[in-house]
Amino acid sequence: MKVLKFGGSSVGTPEVILNVKSIVENEQKPVVVVVSALGGITDKLYKVAELAAAGDTEYETVLNEICLRHTDMVAQLHLATTPAAASVNVLLDELGNILKGVFLIKDISERIVNTIVGYGEQLSSIIVSSLIDNAKHIDSRLFIKTIPQFDRDVVDFDTTNKLITQYFANMSSVVVCGGFIASDEATGHTTNLGRGGSDYTASILAAQLNASMLEIWTDVDGFMTADPRIIKNAYVIEKLTFVEAMELCNFGAKVIYPPTIFPVYHKDIPIRIKNTMNPANEGTCISHERVADAKKAIKGISSINDTALITIQGLGMVGVIGVNYRIFKALAQHGISVFMVSQASSENTTSFAVKNADVELSLEVLRAEFKQEIDNGEINHIKAEKDLATVAIVGENMKRTTGIAGKLFGTLGKSGINVIACAQGASETNISFVTDLKSLRKALNVIHDSFFLSEYQELNVFLAGIGTVGGSLLEQIKRQQKKLMLEKGLKINVVGIANVHNALLNREGIDLQNYKKLLDTAGIPSSPEIFKNEILSMNIFNSVLVDCTASPDIAAIYSDVLANNISVVAANKIAASGDYDNYIALKEQAQKRGVKYLFETNVGAGLPIMNTINNLTNSGDKILRMEAVLSGTLNFIFNTISAEIPFSKAVMMAKEARFAEPDPRIDLSGTDVIRKLVILAREAGYRVEQSDVQKHLFVPETYFQGSLENFWAKLPELDDVFEKERKVLESKQMKYRFVAKMENGTCSVGLQTVVSTHPFYDLEGSNNIIMITTERYKEYPMIIKGYGAGASVTAAGVFADIISIANIR
Repeated sequence: MKVLKFGGSSVGTPEVILNVKSIVENEQKPVVVVVSALGGITDKLYKVAELAAAGDTEYETVLNEICLRHTDMVAQLHLATTPAAASVNVLLDELGNILKGVFLIKDISERIVNTIVGYGEQLSSIIVSSLIDNAKHIDSRLFIKTIPQFDRDVVDFDTTNKLITQYFANMSSVVVCGGFIASDEATGHTTNLGRGGSDYTASILAAQLNASMLEIWTDVDGFMTADPRIIKNAYVIEKLTFVEAMELCNFGAKVIYPPTIFPVYHKDIPIRIKNTMNPANEGTCISHERVADAKKAIKGISSINDTALITIQGLGMVGVIGVNYRIFKALAQHGISVFMVSQASSENTTSFAVKNADVELSLEVLRAEFKQEIDNGEINHIKAEKDLATVAIVGENMKRTTGIAGKLFGTLGKSGINVIACAQGASETNISFVTDLKSLRKALNVIHDSFFLSEYQELNVFLAGIGTVGGSLLEQIKRQQKKLMLEKGLKINVVGIANVHNALLNREGIDLQNYKKLLDTAGIPSSPEIFKNEILSMNIFNSVLVDCTASPDIAAIYSDVLANNISVVAANKIAASGDYDNYIALKEQAQKRGVKYLFETNVGAGLPIMNTINNLTNSGDKILRMEAVLSGTLNFIFNTISAEIPFSKAVMMAKEARFAEPDPRIDLSGTDVIRKLVILAREAGYRVEQSDVQKHLFVPETYFQGSLENFWAKLPELDDVFEKERKVLESKQMKYRFVAKMENGTCSVGLQTVVSTHPFYDLEGSNNIIMITTERYKEYPMIIKGYGAGASVTAAGVFADIISIANIR
């Protein structure tokens, strides 16, 4: 025998009520069906009672809405000619008469409120019982009995259980009754079990009738790993223990009413949560069975966004017996619920969480309770912090599993989420903490991701610059997204794109197929400062700023971005090659915040130069000397010059092939190579500024003055000089290479001739090469060689840096 409970959403429309009929009639009999009021009706009943008590004629409008909702339901279910229709009309007339009386006297008691709100379940249970074949209706007030306790009504289990046995004896088919409603054991007046009480009614029946299963039918597929409104990839938890379900419910998971678990827990009756609109889904099964999963120590995350933290602090509390007793007794006497407690081991501070609405009363009550201690200075202050959120991670597999708390708080810290208070019981099934409300979304996402509750690890990318490198990067991400998800469990979301004029932002991810059009049509006017502020205000977990510009203004926002626990990947050389103190500050900021500042493509495009240098120095080697051809542009030019192609044409060809900067003077002046050499020297452990680099240039200084148009006009003047030198070098089997050198921290750049046996001689096209001499690689230097320029290889290097942030291989 099963007990099936259907919530308000499951009896909210004719269509879903017909689903209820189908579900129940396909069950093996006998079956007990418990129903809530039609969806939204309980709220309307409370509202209509309030309006009538205030003498507001608007109550008649709300009453008419309630009546019409039920009579329409009867008509649409084709029950108008059944006894149910007459019963519904009688109840609606009674309700109208009671409300008219309340309106006339402009006063209402708790007993009358209970009577009014109880009509919802009376009406719905009559409708549902009439619809289901061979169903019998029993008014729950006949067998659910309550007694007053303080300011609420609690179940009298002795009487209730006897009456359940009596009323449900020899049950052979279907019994339908309303949840929530009850009656006072002494007076018979209508009472109720509180909001969510229909679940509780069903659980009480299941326990006393020794049901094989309690099914809670609602509008969700079951318990989710987290709130799906916040975590878009949250999924249904197949199995929970009673303890896990209780913990999740207590901390905001509104799937079932928390007291529901208690009656069936002691009878070992499993609960299954199912979706009335999706009955084929298996839902969530709650039982004593514990499912061991070494990979997933936690089952779910729950949260309460209506949190305030009250803190009592004072040295006079240390070692004093009964302080906490007085705190919680005073709060309980005034009906204030506390859902989390955190106390310093020194006993001088106790903090606890309440709802924001209870803050002022809590402070008033406690200041009155401890007035003498406050006056004597034994308690320094009793203060409140409002607009916070409480998060709980839950799972019985956390028991005796080392590192869970460390991983939780480490993950939060790396994401820049401040923990204001925390608590963990000795049962180790729940770790809860309080944080800022604005950090709630980010906290839930990063925990869900870090504890493998997500199917994919997510990395959220903000991209500045969609030129040749940035555009190529987006194309590569688009091509690789599916493969990375399937093979590496990594989901890359591009959530922000900015060019010089506009910024496009979408927390759910931008359509990379149409990003250019969207940027123009849906983007907001932007600047580096605006883009930075948008990134910070979105406060997305696992974020990375990718800079594919050459803008000093974008480089200037790195510090603020890193300070907010967002990694930075830069193709832009300005920050790493600029002021040394700023370079060091950025690296230290990243290390301090537990994020990454990566700029592998600053030198050698996609070549693994920087990583190699870091691996050498981090393992204890010392870099003594570096010689390199670091300009793909200049190497292309000197490889292209021939009898047919003069110097000026080779420079133009480099620009047209997009190896050169839009203004090739940056390459010809050695500025780009100087920046790269400075970065290499710094990564090798030397303090070097650009001004320290000795320059031996091959284009006279006058060519770098004036406009770009004048430069192109004058450049052919150098063709004859370079042709003569080329012929001489060709006859000697030598070539020109623009070489960057670093020896023990002394740096220089200049044009150099190399013989045919030199490693630089056969360097083709726009390739780069670097020879690294270290204490370990002294006799035979390490050589790294390959493509050192071009949008696609640079973008690939940036992409590799992005992926390395996710720590996947």
